[in-house]
Amino acid sequence: MSKIAIITDSNSGITQKQGEELGIFVVPMPFMINGEDYFEDINLTQEQFYQKLAEDAQVSTSQPTPDSLMTLWDSVLKDYEQIIYIPMSSGLSGSCQSAYMIAQEEYEGKVFVIDNQRISVTQRQSALDAKAMADAGLSAEAIRDKLIETKMESSIYIMLDTLHYLKKGGRITPAAAALGTLLRLKPVLQIQGEKLDAFAKARTSAQGKSIMINAIKADIENRFGGMEAGDFWIAGAYTNNIEAGLEWKKEVEAAIPGFDMHLDPLSLSVGCHIGPGALAVTVTRKVHF
Repeated sequence: MSKIAIITDSNSGITQKQGEELGIFVVPMPFMINGEDYFEDINLTQEQFYQKLAEDAQVSTSQPTPDSLMTLWDSVLKDYEQIIYIPMSSGLSGSCQSAYMIAQEEYEGKVFVIDNQRISVTQRQSALDAKAMADAGLSAEAIRDKLIETKMESSIYIMLDTLHYLKKGGRITPAAAALGTLLRLKPVLQIQGEKLDAFAKARTSAQGKSIMINAIKADIENRFGGMEAGDFWIAGAYTNNIEAGLEWKKEVEAAIPGFDMHLDPLSLSVGCHIGPGALAVTVTRKVHF
């Protein structure tokens, strides 16, 4: 067994049960809802989260406390020599920087915090890649270097069903939200590296899906230099609508044939800001080692 433990957080979409099956430790992300503390996949399910959003509850994201991280790291280091910790992208949360500072001050040479700009299914893939490298005997330093070296080789496109939650979170103005709602726009957002940015505006869901699929194809051909089918992963995500997610999976697989697309619920830390009914697709270059 590898003496390097892999830890990620629940933004990866890896549940506590799946983590046990995969041999990956998962830090539950904390939320504050109407003044009460909740932890993803511990006392807060996907269904409960979106029910509270629908009730217009006051929902805010948080980050793991230093004490909770150190308690977990100390426990894991009883059985492992080193830890690779892959939190959500530093461009979307301060939790990565906090973890990095703790590791530098208290766990130098023991805990390696990886900021490779991933979230949701792309973060999940990084955790799986790290586990495979650890099992293959690579050092913690080599795993860190490979994940950082390939951090920009991934894209995410997300189509929103509503502008309500972006407006509520102050990420767009009420006037822009009202106009978008009036025109029934379906914004398509992108993550390439650190930030969640606007990419395109669609008038219909069908147009938005087409925009995302064409963007993925363009990335494969241009941004990643025309990768062969076996050299990349395609994955999808959705918020609070498994039926729409499964239909989306079929559409992407038909448009980009030759693979079985992994599908997960989108991270609640992202879902908090974009709301239910969203669909996402990602492309990530396979890590070779």
